[in-house]
Amino acid sequence: MKQPSSYLRMRILGAIDYAEGKSIAQRIKNLSGQTFIDEDGNSRNFTWRTISTWLYRYKSRGVTGIESQARKDKGIPRKITPEELLEALNTARAHFRDSTADRMSLYRYCIEKGLLRKEQIAQTTFYRFIREYELLKDDDQLTHKKRLAFAMQYANQLWQGDTMFGPYVKDVDKKPKQTKLIAFIDDASRVVTHAEFFFEENTNTLVKALKAAFYKRGIPEQLYVDNGSIYTSSEITLICARIGCILRHTPVRDGAAKGKVERFFRRVRQQFLSKSLDLSSLEKLNGQFTLWLEDDYNGAVHSTLGMKPIDRFSFDLKRINFLPPSETNDELFFAEESRKVKKDNTFSFKNTRYETPVDLRDKEITIRFDRSNLDRIVIYYKSQRMGEAHVVDLIANGLLRRKES
Repeated sequence: MKQPSSYLRMRILGAIDYAEGKSIAQRIKNLSGQTFIDEDGNSRNFTWRTISTWLYRYKSRGVTGIESQARKDKGIPRKITPEELLEALNTARAHFRDSTADRMSLYRYCIEKGLLRKEQIAQTTFYRFIREYELLKDDDQLTHKKRLAFAMQYANQLWQGDTMFGPYVKDVDKKPKQTKLIAFIDDASRVVTHAEFFFEENTNTLVKALKAAFYKRGIPEQLYVDNGSIYTSSEITLICARIGCILRHTPVRDGAAKGKVERFFRRVRQQFLSKSLDLSSLEKLNGQFTLWLEDDYNGAVHSTLGMKPIDRFSFDLKRINFLPPSETNDELFFAEESRKVKKDNTFSFKNTRYETPVDLRDKEITIRFDRSNLDRIVIYYKSQRMGEAHVVDLIANGLLRRKES
């Protein structure tokens, strides 16, 4: 069985605080008797020694400390995903008259044209990927997978998430720009927990949408998304680990696995985008969409459920875990980096010197920050929140030293 992912380890470390026992050692031993479900749905158990090692590394080096040891050839992209290989193959096949070019010719062409590098994928691995993922077959030639209709029993057991290309809207420069709709739908109730149009599809917009969904509808046990770059980013993995949500990804070339969110997108195209919409700004588009979403979708009878999705969602309110009231909840969605505090109790970040709120000289700290607003830099040391850092005021510090002397 593969090594546990970083966010699975973070979930286990987070469970230490809630385990039974008067001391950390007792809580870890009690925790080692529990079973955890990983992102692939497998049951996992870990010894108390393993959990203790993760905790020690996390306290000493932060999140990066619990990750697997880095390769000596780090920085050289040695591995490649099936999606990246499929893109290279499609580019290469377009240059062959015969669409059934042999695998060796395709591999040589990809290497010669720089579509792939030998350091990324060996020839034997190239052949194996093509065979396992049927990358040279057209979509209608793929092996038909047996699919069983299923639905979760309770609300917030599983959300499906995806992105859809939307209409062209005028941006701040009054130029038309295509929008992207990021949406999350609850599997059991069919409630769209949040959906919003953005100009960009990147980590920042995904975090914004995910944050709104968590605040409005609570924390899902599982989040089911595809293998797109934003859905596999380290930031989303870290957020799910902090929240306690299992992040799962669909199999390669298997978009139908997220059937419910795909059907919602089809309904958006047929019922919402077919209207006469005001596309003069992104704000106006989202305003119209929110009204349609809450009135004509979440608040309308669903053909499969026979009732309104929002009413079905309400049946399970007692089971749903919402974010507890806290002024620091936003920090769950912050990015983070490690820094070494200097002997003068300062550190550098984004070409700015900051001073820590407590004495942390010569300590390795973790800083959390909002990607879109660097006004708040929060300090964590050994997983404990130390407070917010402040930009160094050299003049004030100089006056303070003269007064002290």
